[in-house]
Amino acid sequence: MIKYQLRSCMVHELCWIIDSYLSKLFYSVGQEGYETDMKVVILAGGKGSRISEESVLKPKPMVEIGDKPILWHIMKIYSAYGYNDFIICCGYKGHMIKDYFIHYYMYQSDATFSLQDKSREYHNSTAEPWKVTLANTGLETLTAGRILQIQDYIGEDESFMLTYGDGVADVDIPALLAFHESHGRIATITTTQPEGRFGAIKIDDNDMIESFKEKARKDQSWVNAGFMVLNRAVFDYLGDGSEMLEASPFERLAKDRQMAAYRHPGFWSPMDTVHDRVYLEGLWSEGKAPWKIW
Repeated sequence: MIKYQLRSCMVHELCWIIDSYLSKLFYSVGQEGYETDMKVVILAGGKGSRISEESVLKPKPMVEIGDKPILWHIMKIYSAYGYNDFIICCGYKGHMIKDYFIHYYMYQSDATFSLQDKSREYHNSTAEPWKVTLANTGLETLTAGRILQIQDYIGEDESFMLTYGDGVADVDIPALLAFHESHGRIATITTTQPEGRFGAIKIDDNDMIESFKEKARKDQSWVNAGFMVLNRAVFDYLGDGSEMLEASPFERLAKDRQMAAYRHPGFWSPMDTVHDRVYLEGLWSEGKAPWKIW
């Protein structure tokens, strides 16, 4: 029994070492120009009502961190690992996202304009090698419906990445994909335990506080952090698209044991409120943004 346990531990450790090595190998290849054909779908159509101070003027994914939209930051995370083919699900003020990419190449280049013959020439471009499909998925469409509307851009038997247009993380994308391919389920979602924002208070029968304890991260519940990998079979779970992805579609996937959780112990932060934006802006301006892996 002892020998079996020892052998099991050694196998587990060996597998962890191999996974870690392959993840670093894929990362280094991505940094040197490797490009995968897998598409990245980004949900960017919501109204962002909880950050209305910003979203009243622009769509939430266009709210800036360090003079760049958070959408750009998310795309840079994937691009660092060789993912350069994006499908963006537009909705609320989607024209602003389209305008951004229409002019993006010009803004990232020196430019010469001939006013006489109306010609233009670009020099020294620093634009990323991105292919960006901007899909109009409706103003009021819920998340399941937005994904349903882009299925024609996903090939037969093709898996794809999916994430929200308002959250950044230092997720190891190659390790996430390797995990997804290892279990053979339809869906993998990245899960994390967010930093505790509230202290836990114990109160006695006389309303006296017995103890006060800052809630440690390990005591938090696991939450959906986005950064998902989905097989094309997920479209069969979206129904007519009239629900939130996180409602019945995810519930049915979980019931059928077709959803796995990739546990991410590193950094993750959504940008749900102005407080979140200020927090992320502070990290970026101080050069301490963990999601900046490029």
